Amino acid sequence: MQQWIKEVARGQKGAKDLSYEETLEVAEAILSRSATDAQIAAYLVGERIKTESAEELLAFIKKLQDYSSKLSISKEIQSKMIDFAGPYNGRNSFAATIPVSLLLADQGIPVYLAASDTLPPKYGTSVKEIISKLGWSNKLSDSDLERDRFIYADPEAYCEPLRQLRQIRKEIGVRTLFNTVEKLMNLGGARSIMLGAFHKTAINKLNDVFKHLDYDHVYIVQGLEGSEDVPVHRNSFVFHWTKENLKTFTVKPNDYGLQCKEFDKNQKLSADEQASIIASLISGEQLDQNKYYYNQVLLNAGLRYYLFNLVQSVEQGIELAKEQLASGRIINVIDKWQKGRIQS
Repeated sequence: MQQWIKEVARGQKGAKDLSYEETLEVAEAILSRSATDAQIAAYLVGERIKTESAEELLAFIKKLQDYSSKLSISKEIQSKMIDFAGPYNGRNSFAATIPVSLLLADQGIPVYLAASDTLPPKYGTSVKEIISKLGWSNKLSDSDLERDRFIYADPEAYCEPLRQLRQIRKEIGVRTLFNTVEKLMNLGGARSIMLGAFHKTAINKLNDVFKHLDYDHVYIVQGLEGSEDVPVHRNSFVFHWTKENLKTFTVKPNDYGLQCKEFDKNQKLSADEQASIIASLISGEQLDQNKYYYNQVLLNAGLRYYLFNLVQSVEQGIELAKEQLASGRIINVIDKWQKGRIQS
C-alpha cells in the first residue's frame, strides 16, 4: 500500500495517476481491510489533493460492485428504471427528488433512490432520514418496486466494506473519491441514471467513466448542492449522455413561469421539515410558504418526464405534474408506507 500512497501523495506537482490495474490493487487492499486505517486515510487524502482520474474512479466502482450484493429486480424493470444518484452526504436544501420520484412512479416509471446516513464533509439532511420520517421501512422488500415502481435502499446494507469505512471517512472529514463512486454502484442494475454536477468541467471526466459502465442513458444536471434537483431561482445546464453522443441544453425556470428569486442558501431544512413539506405538496396543498418547493417539484418533474420520453415537452410534463399534485392521490403512497411500518 505504501508504494501507491507515495505515487498519489507527492504533492500537486509530483503526484501521478495510478493505472486502472494499479488502482484495482489499492481498492482491494482498502475494501478487504488488509490496508491499515492510517494507510487508507493517507491514500484518500492524497487522492483528494491530486484529484481522481477516470480510470481510478472506474477501478473503485468495479471493486465496490464486486463486494456488494445486488437487489433482485427483473430485467424488464431494470430497462425502464431510473437511478437517482443524489449526494450521500446529504442536503441543506429541499430534496425535491423524493416527491418527484413519487410522481414518476405514479406514471409507471420505476425509480430507485439510495443513500446512507449523512457523511462528511457536509453532514446535510440525508435522503435516508427524510424517507424514514415519511414512513419507509427497511423491512419492505425489493418486490415493492415491481408493484409500486419506487424503491429506496441504503447501500451500506448491501456493501459491508462501505459501512466499515464510515468511521475513517468521518475522522478525516473531507470529501473523498467514495463520495463519487458510491453513487455509481448501481445495485439495482438500472440502465439509466440521473445525477448532479457542480461544474461543466466535471462532465469530461465523468464522460470517460460512463463509457465503461452499463448505462444506456445518463442525465447530468447542475442541481442544488451537486444533487439531481435543478433549482428555480437560477438557470441550470442539463446533459444527456448516451454511448453515441452527448447533448446539452439550459433549463430556465422563467420560461415556464416557475422562477422564484427568493432562495436562502444558508437555510438548512431538517428531516422533519422536509417530510412535512413533501406530505403537504403531495396531498394537494399549495401553501404560500411552500411556493419555492412546489415550483421546484413541477420543474423537475416536467424536465424528467420530457427527458424520459413520457411527454413531448417540458411544458407538458409540468402540466402533468400539476394534475398529479392537485389530485392529492400521491399521499396514498406515504399512507401505505406508514401502515406497513405499523403492521410490521
